[in-house]
Formats: sequence, C-alpha cells, structure tokens
Amino acid sequence: MYTDPISDFLTRIRNAQSAGHETVTLPGSRIKFAIAKVLQKEGYLSGVKETINGQKKTLEVGLKYEGKIPSIRSVKRISKPGCRVYRKSSELKRVLSGQGVAILSTSAGIMTNNEARRRKLGGEVLCEIY
Repeated sequence: MYTDPISDFLTRIRNAQSAGHETVTLPGSRIKFAIAKVLQKEGYLSGVKETINGQKKTLEVGLKYEGKIPSIRSVKRISKPGCRVYRKSSELKRVLSGQGVAILSTSAGIMTNNEARRRKLGGEVLCEIY
C-alpha cells in the first residue's frame, strides 16, 4: 500500500512515458483528475478520461510525445506527506525560467504557479514539471 497517492500518480505517468506507452490507466480521485486536467491544459498530456465502475474511479491518461521524446522531461514532488510546503503568491518562483510549471493546491482549486500568481493566491506546492 502506498501512502502518497499523488507521488504514485506522477511516477506512473513518468514510467509509462519512459516505456513509450500511448496511455496509462491508474486509480482515480478528484485531486488526481484536477492535476491531470491542468497538465493537459499546459500541453504535457494529450487527454484525460475518468471512468467509474461501481465504487472505483479510474483515470485513463493519454501521454504526449514530441517525436519520440516525452513532453514531460522531469517531475519533482515538492510537498510530501511528511513535509508540507506552502507558499504565498509573492514567494512563487518560476520553474526553469518559465519553461516549466509548478502545480499548487489553493483555496480556489488546483492551478499552476503562473495562474496563482496572477490571481494573487498562495497554497501548497504539489510538484514541479518541465
């Protein structure tokens, strides 16, 4: 059993891309679906589909490649269950000089660092992706 479902979600996407898969199916939740939608909006994923079989939710995530190179080059989990990391909107930094994004959990929902800075919202920094 895993204790950090968001890390498991990100690791499954990273492993599927390194193996060259077109899609990956994984256990779903509201926060994972929201993170996947943000990644799709930012151009890192080709599609996200949520299915419900009885009590179980599953996510089918379409992976995106530039030629044979995965569009997600690196994923770094920032806030972990043992050490939560919160930032004010003024403390949010650009990721890789603006080429990457940080995903935050704010009071207005899951969003990127750029959108949170624009809306002057702080929150928990979940991960950085580039």
